[in-house]
Amino acid sequence: MKQNIYSPWLYRIAIITAVATFILIVLGGIVTSTESGLAVPDWPTTFGYNMFLYPISEMVGGILYEHSHRLMGSLVGLLTITLFILLLIKDDRKWIKWLGFAALIGVSVQGVLGGLRVTELNLNLAIVHACLAQAFFALLCGICLFTSKAWHNIEPEGQINEILTKKFRRLSLITTCLIYLQLIFGAILRHTGNRLDAHLLIAFLVTLHIILLVRRVFSTDAQSQGVEQSFALLLLGLLAVQLILGTGAYITRLTAYGETVSALLTDLVTTAHVAIGALMLAISFIITLKIFRLTDTSRNIEIPDSNTLVIDRD
Repeated sequence: MKQNIYSPWLYRIAIITAVATFILIVLGGIVTSTESGLAVPDWPTTFGYNMFLYPISEMVGGILYEHSHRLMGSLVGLLTITLFILLLIKDDRKWIKWLGFAALIGVSVQGVLGGLRVTELNLNLAIVHACLAQAFFALLCGICLFTSKAWHNIEPEGQINEILTKKFRRLSLITTCLIYLQLIFGAILRHTGNRLDAHLLIAFLVTLHIILLVRRVFSTDAQSQGVEQSFALLLLGLLAVQLILGTGAYITRLTAYGETVSALLTDLVTTAHVAIGALMLAISFIITLKIFRLTDTSRNIEIPDSNTLVIDRD
């Protein structure tokens, strides 16, 4: 009998790593919003100190934001290493071990990009750093799903309309790609002030595709395939919040009225805009993965059947 091993501790570490990464993205948003990216002029040291020995009493203003971002980045790095080791030990699926290795490479590249952004004074590196952070977070959320007991227990429907299935998969995948593209243009806009036109155009396309995806999830066919409607509703809710925050960010950052708004409120709005964008990408990615899983009748991947047992390893 084939066994699919579920490890509670592996799943917990994956969740903790993803949560820490989300906090890191929020801190990165604060650093960008407050223009604190160069508050600490050296790297990997902090004003000549070992990064982990820098005096807490001197962590004020922009230094607090930037140094906290560095420390959280180090924590995420350690957690990612731990996650990769646990994947090697506790999970027998080769493809997820490769995903863990990809996460390890991703967090390493992120650390180097963050440092080069400081030493090279290059805005392009800052943009790439921001975009890779979003992709890394989505990857970790995918690993969380893959290591969950729910993923092991998902079974595809026996009878699925192939034409509707292809359309469903394509719609979910395009939606996720558009959200990521929107985050890329958002990073360009935040760091350079350019490409507002592209940002607004992709925002319209994202809104349209999310509405179509949610409508599809709530259709009769989608219900029969077991797609969780709660995730679709969450994505729709995040979209509504994001549109409000986007409008607020535009007003506070790019109009004359923004000069009358407090800097704190402006920073909160723009940082929240980045954070909600990350959550939208993660939720859309999870929905896409579930749709592909639920509509896969090939059983070429480890999908539980009558001869498959899901057990707890821990």
